[in-house]
Amino acid sequence: MSASELLLDESHMWVRVEDDDTAIMGLSDYAQDMMGEIIFAELPEDGAAIKRGDACGTLESVKSVEDLIAPASGEIIRVNEDALDAPELINEDPYGDGWLLEVKLEDPSELSSLMTEDEYDAFLDTLEGDIDNDDTF
Repeated sequence: MSASELLLDESHMWVRVEDDDTAIMGLSDYAQDMMGEIIFAELPEDGAAIKRGDACGTLESVKSVEDLIAPASGEIIRVNEDALDAPELINEDPYGDGWLLEVKLEDPSELSSLMTEDEYDAFLDTLEGDIDNDDTF
């Protein structure tokens, strides 16, 4: 799968709409690349509520520990157990097998504030001058 099928957030999370009120979420290719080798993932349990803009998990890499910021609000339907067991999947296939959360969306209209791949690429271009050597993403 490519990013062209996804909506992306400034938090570097992506969303793929499955139907009117269900979406899959994961970490962008850019973010996984900036983090380096991901060695641990902590995700909310099924049934947990997430809120757009709030932390909804943590990823640990050899370089840093980063909060995952929810790109939309909703209820966790399923987490990717494979990514929990083998977090390297997030690096190897961030838009496929490395997905993180399946969410029943609380308000699908929140997705209108997310970016297309081209908009996200333009957003990343604005970050290039803002990133210090110590920052991941």
